[in-house]
Amino acid sequence: MTTPFLFFTGKGGVGKTSVACAIAVQLAERGMRTLVVSTDPASNLDDVFGLPLGSTPTPVPGVDRLWALNLDPEQAAAAYRETMVAPYRGLLPAAAVRSMEEQLSGACTVEIAAFNEFTALLADPGVVSAYDHVIFDTAPTGHTLRLLTLPSAWTGFIDTNTTGTSCLGPLAGLEKHRAQYGEAMAALADPARTTLVLVTRPEQSALREAARASGELRALGIANQELVVNGVLRDAAGDPVATAYATRQRDALALLPSALVALPRRDIPLVSWDLMGAPALREFAKASASLASTPLPTFSSTPDEPSAAGIVKGAELSTVPNLSALISELSAARRGVVMTMGKGGVGKTTIAAGIALGLARAGHRVHLTTTDPAAHVAASVAEAGGEHPSSLTVSRIDPDAETARYTAEVLASAGEMDPADRALLEEDLRSPCTEEIAVFRAFARVVDEGQDGFVVLDTAPTGHTLLLLDAAESYHREVARTAGSAQIPDAVRALLPRLRDPAYTRMLLVTLAESTPIHEATRLQEDLRRAEIAPYGWVVNASLAASGTAHPLLRERAALERPRIDEVRALSKRVWLVPWQA
Repeated sequence: MTTPFLFFTGKGGVGKTSVACAIAVQLAERGMRTLVVSTDPASNLDDVFGLPLGSTPTPVPGVDRLWALNLDPEQAAAAYRETMVAPYRGLLPAAAVRSMEEQLSGACTVEIAAFNEFTALLADPGVVSAYDHVIFDTAPTGHTLRLLTLPSAWTGFIDTNTTGTSCLGPLAGLEKHRAQYGEAMAALADPARTTLVLVTRPEQSALREAARASGELRALGIANQELVVNGVLRDAAGDPVATAYATRQRDALALLPSALVALPRRDIPLVSWDLMGAPALREFAKASASLASTPLPTFSSTPDEPSAAGIVKGAELSTVPNLSALISELSAARRGVVMTMGKGGVGKTTIAAGIALGLARAGHRVHLTTTDPAAHVAASVAEAGGEHPSSLTVSRIDPDAETARYTAEVLASAGEMDPADRALLEEDLRSPCTEEIAVFRAFARVVDEGQDGFVVLDTAPTGHTLLLLDAAESYHREVARTAGSAQIPDAVRALLPRLRDPAYTRMLLVTLAESTPIHEATRLQEDLRRAEIAPYGWVVNASLAASGTAHPLLRERAALERPRIDEVRALSKRVWLVPWQA
């Protein structure tokens, strides 16, 4: 990993931020000027380094030659809007300026504005001269892949658009970034400048996602890839839970997808302390022996690491209801929407599949689906085992299929048009914003099904989900702009009232008993409440503290969970605990 740009990506929750930050600390302490940048809308760099971060480099206390920053999508979007609108203030009526600002308030604007910030770093010669290494801690894979395909999508749209406008306003705002986009993609594809690090866990779903990402990134010309397998447990010490834990990891790695077999691979051990702060990251880097490949080095606890004996007053786990209790409670409602939400990698898909199966086996008609481009709901149902009830339907909201469906619907509803006007409409429908609208319509359509049975929705990781929920008003404006307000379906009109109705929609915040996913879910709960949506409760998933393990390392990790479970119980009146299971 000697290239100036290091790009860490992978399925949510695999430890991208921890690995990226540990590498950053290690490089800085070897004398390298190092900058860590988060492009994740749900960034937790602040939590890991224990300091507030903004969009300018901030020195990390305790580590010389290390800086960190967050690319703030909302801040970038506000600056982008002002850049687009400012030249027209005083020249156009106030109502026209307000209309421009509304047009530029959608999720698509947020995404392209954040991408401008990201590509500016890659394309800026000053960044290369100021730092020896720039480490990008990226959003979960689905969002990252969309981010990386934006240059071709937008430059293609610029090339073919003849109107001079788009859902992002005047195309001059995009045109001036064309060279920047091209240089960014050139940097990403140059093996002398960029190493793409796929971070994964020794688990089948995470490895599948890493393989998919590897292929799609290779198709984009980003072929200089390496694989990091994080959280490997080698010594089971005769404990049944640890033996099952290690066996599941070993079996998953034995079936390593072919796309990953040829990549340089480094394994990192499972450690028993929270990876928060420079000292913990420093010890993590030491334990990982500079990301050495197998065999793994031995490792020990950090001096500040709490022992299992030191945390004995945690939650009385026997009093926390389990997933079966949750399913019984939901079943009593007889219909409605159940949504699993939270940070990527906490097990939203697994919990959603378990709830859907439980409700179906209780005799209800259930539709299990997902808005997460990286989710594998069908595989999760299969892995849950047992009989697949005929009352359970499993699907996925496919962005490509939904975009084609929406485009055909708009063109059909337009009827007879002047050829020039029809060409303008077709051109506008080629905008990347069309996908946002199409997926949002599908989301609303699925929520509508909750009137006649249960819909269990496995949502995308938090940042993407908030953009989706935030899209209602911009969706209405965009449809009115492109196809007329008459095209807004009733399901879309009813969506926000349904999401706000606790008798119709029950939102479950899924977390692990760890600091970062709990903090992320807490922020999500606050955002939902500001949107007048009250979460139904929290699910603490894959708890080692509830597993009964006697393995020394796993017991130490279990001990760390107990105060976290208490923290969750203080945040919500409804909490369910799901033990780690083989």
